[in-house]
Amino acid sequence: MPSTPTPRRIAFLLFDGVKSLDYVGPAEVFVEANQAVHGYDVVMLSPDGRDVSTSLGGTVSVQGAASDAGEFDTVIVPGSELPPCDFARTPLTDAAADLVSRSRRVVSVCSGAFVLAEIGVLDGRRATTHWKFAPELARRYPRVHVEPDLIFVRDGDVSTSAGVAAGIDLALALVEDDHGADVARHVAQLLLVYLQRPGGQSQYSVPLRARARPASIVRRATDLVDADPARAWTVPDLAALVAVSPRHLTRRFRDELGQSPAGYVTAVRFDLARVHLEAGANVTETAALSGYGSAEALRRVFIARLGISPSQYQRRFRSALNR
Repeated sequence: MPSTPTPRRIAFLLFDGVKSLDYVGPAEVFVEANQAVHGYDVVMLSPDGRDVSTSLGGTVSVQGAASDAGEFDTVIVPGSELPPCDFARTPLTDAAADLVSRSRRVVSVCSGAFVLAEIGVLDGRRATTHWKFAPELARRYPRVHVEPDLIFVRDGDVSTSAGVAAGIDLALALVEDDHGADVARHVAQLLLVYLQRPGGQSQYSVPLRARARPASIVRRATDLVDADPARAWTVPDLAALVAVSPRHLTRRFRDELGQSPAGYVTAVRFDLARVHLEAGANVTETAALSGYGSAEALRRVFIARLGISPSQYQRRFRSALNR
């Protein structure tokens, strides 16, 4: 009988004040992957082996101290809402340096990038963090090439990500590296998240459209929408074009993509509007090109989804590109 592959050991280095979602989200990705492959052994550590208090105020048990934990495939340092100067220092930095020396791959989530920068791991590398921390990261560590607008950045065996959901995106990308796209897709479906936003996507943008299975009726329907997103699509229209009932098409969309056909159309239009704005189209042109009835309709959607107007979005990210 073939032997069972040894699972990759994944270490999360936790500390007092750690942001819960920064480690729980990525950890769940690796744990869910174990339903498809015997892929990962997830270990929670702290600098001294003591349990830690999280951003939610509760206590999380760890499995030991960093110095006693052995070798790892991947070490992941999550972030915190605390000012980086309050946590990116000894003993956390000493523990991180120790773990990095015994790991193949190094990852940070959100302001965890400050820990990697403090110990020199990011020197000469491209990196990102949550947009609100990016200016400080660039100022404090001039040898780091900060990419302030990206979901995640991979530079060799070191990867950094923006906060919370971006950590999940990066973890899915790592699972795909380790075990292939099918396993990563399975994990995304189990967690009801999109597979997957690319690292180069803007931190402000909506999730990239999920991928339907090749040759399925959902793929045929999404290809139709992608080819003409400004068309006034309805579920009956789409169903008729792929020769199924509206109810059956809706059920298949939910099974494969975790959303309705209408939700998919909405996501495509919003993503297209973002692309046009970033390319320099004005708000009125963008509304027409993206299938919105008016500039005001587009404005309402942007305010509801991002809390900023289309023109504000355009100013922020056109300026970010020119830095």
